[in-house]
Parts: sequence; C-alpha cells; structure tokens
Amino acid sequence: MIALVPYVPDDFDEFWAEVVGEARRAPLDYHRSLTNDFDLPGFVVETLEFRGIDGRARHGWLAFPPGARRLPGFLWIPPYGRESLLPNAYGTRPGFVSISLNFFGYGAFYQEEYKPARGYFAEGAEDPRTWIFRRMFQDAYLALRVLQAQSEADETRLAVMGLSQGAGMAVWLGAFCPLVRGVCADLPFLAGINSTLAGPVYRYPPKELTDFMDTIALGRERVLHTLSYFDSMNAATRCRVSTQISLGLKDPACKPPNVRALYLALPGEKRLIEYGGGHDWDLGMVANNRAWLSAHLQ
Repeated sequence: MIALVPYVPDDFDEFWAEVVGEARRAPLDYHRSLTNDFDLPGFVVETLEFRGIDGRARHGWLAFPPGARRLPGFLWIPPYGRESLLPNAYGTRPGFVSISLNFFGYGAFYQEEYKPARGYFAEGAEDPRTWIFRRMFQDAYLALRVLQAQSEADETRLAVMGLSQGAGMAVWLGAFCPLVRGVCADLPFLAGINSTLAGPVYRYPPKELTDFMDTIALGRERVLHTLSYFDSMNAATRCRVSTQISLGLKDPACKPPNVRALYLALPGEKRLIEYGGGHDWDLGMVANNRAWLSAHLQ
C-alpha cells in the first residue's frame, strides 16, 4: 500500500510557474450578453464568451444580484464531464457574484450525461505538459480574470468553489492563482491518486486512466508521473489561502482517507466538514460554503 502523504516532484514549482505564467500573459478577450438569460430569482444571469488559452471560444455564465457593485465573487468549477453546471443554489449565493464556464466550447447551459466513451481523463496523460487538465486549469484562471474585470465584483475578494473535479481544481487555483483569497472544495478529486491507482480500479471515470495505461509503452509509469504534478494533495502543500474541505463518509470515488490526507497537507487556515452521504451534492454545502466565504472575504 502507498502511504497517503504528499509526493511532490522536484520541479513541481517550476512546472506550475510556467503554467501560471502562460495564463497570466494570455489576452483577456470576452463579452457579456447584457441580457437576463436564465430564470433564477434574486439574480441576473448573463451568458458570456471568452477566449480560452488555446484561442478558442469558451462559454459560461455570470450571476449577480440586481444592482450589484463590488461584491465578493467566486468561480464555480464544474464536476467531471462535458456539460455546463447550471446556475442554482450551489453555484450562486446571496450577496455574491459568481461565474462558471464550460471547458469544452459548449454553451453556458449545455447538458450531457457522462459516458466513458465521452470521457477525457486520459487525453494527453502521457506527459504533464500535454494532459488536458493543464489547459483546463488555464481556462479556469482566465475565467477568474474575467470575473476580476467585472464592475459587479470586488477584484480583491475572489474565491473558487466546486465539487469533485471542481473541488480538486479549486485547490490548484488556491495554490497557484494569486487572485484567489478563499477556497471551498467539496469531495475533491485526485487526492492521493497514486494510492488509488495502486490497486484495482473498477469505477469510471478513473478507470479511463488505467485503460489508457495499457495502450502506450511504460503507460503506468508515464501516467503516474503526470498525475504527480496534478494530485490535489500535492497542490494542497502550496495552498495557503483560507480553505474549507468536505468529504462524504460513504464516498466511493473520493474516499475519506484521501480527502483527509489532502486536508492535512494544507498549511494555512482550514476547516474540514464531514457529510454522511456519498459522492454527491449535500444541501449543507450551500450554507456552509457561504458562511466560510463570508467570513474570509472581508
């Protein structure tokens, strides 16, 4: 069994400095619809389009209370899959501005059920410089820059939130994006992924990785090398902003010991919440996350 402790590569910080540098230098090119495009009581929800790190269009939405000016804001990162996360009680909060995006060029409200054939976990996984999550991180960074530029948001009070994939990426952004002052990461993925992949893997989407390992030379070694740069437990060692982590006591995907290991790796102010369910939303996340961000985005 592989111990659940950080295993940071020697050039970890240099790798992420390059990733972040590209995202900071990329042109900020976006436009808003300036119309209310989704029925959500208490909020105006505009659709927006911005240029991703690869120059291609990304779509998303911006939600804010009517008349908002310089409110705290957060980026709401979708869970795994190609669909967009709809603005709802999880992706918005009274008194906050929030933004979300579709990572794959689909519309702001695009819906698609996950199927392994449409998975992307293995795309470019043979090398950390080509893994799809490098590009996705940079697009999330650009979405934060878009949020920072809006008059409704206070550029000094920005946070990131998400569940599963979104939670793991929230930790990455808390670690490496200087715009971020707070993190709420619910059931974060990729924590101690080297330990998870050391045994049999039966569930998709992680099984996409083990399937891929069998298709290339030295597949296991190469994929595990890539994952070492993106393991959210490793990123947690660099995440010094106020961070709230949650786990599901019955979660079969992001298992409690792995999430606790991530939590222990965080060097800054932190809180761990344990929910009784599995790998799914919990209504407690709505109030708990709002309370955490309200307290730490003063």
